[in-house]
Amino acid sequence: MKLSKRQRQPMLREKIEENPFVTDDALAEEFTVSVQTIRLDRLEMNIPEVRERIKHVAKQQYDTVKALPIEEVIGEVIDLELDKYAISILDIRDDHVFSRTGIARGHHLFAQANSLAVAIIDDELALTAQADVSFVSQVNVGERVVAKAKVKEITKSRTLVEVHSYVEQKLVFKGEFSMFREEQTEGEVSKA
Repeated sequence: MKLSKRQRQPMLREKIEENPFVTDDALAEEFTVSVQTIRLDRLEMNIPEVRERIKHVAKQQYDTVKALPIEEVIGEVIDLELDKYAISILDIRDDHVFSRTGIARGHHLFAQANSLAVAIIDDELALTAQADVSFVSQVNVGERVVAKAKVKEITKSRTLVEVHSYVEQKLVFKGEFSMFREEQTEGEVSKA
């Protein structure tokens, strides 16, 4: 059963508040209306398009990346607290996929996760020493990958970072990265 505009708009606002990265296409599919209808609803409610919502979230970042220039991070970092957690998004475009199948090449998912594992390190030097990764599900052109990194442990010269990547809350990639960092003093050694 189709919802009226009066019924749909509060639900639409709630969905966007729950997930500011949700696209108009995904919302249109969920509410079984056209993309144009979703755009008109957003305009009436003064809700910006997804790109603007992402930029707004990105401006609320706590920290800035130290270990590499921000433009070298694969994907767009939207949240970061050094030595704690980080989130990035990557929109899968035609140049990320195999032309015959439209399925994303694995090295793009790995690069997003690995560069996020580097970005999370609160040090000028961070290098990947070891990675254990699993590609859980295929990712297709046009999908948005949200990678979430979390520091699991910090020792004298290594940091263990866990990264899970999702498309629409479905796990598509997971990895554990052992990151080399410059030696810390004994007082700085901790566990997350």
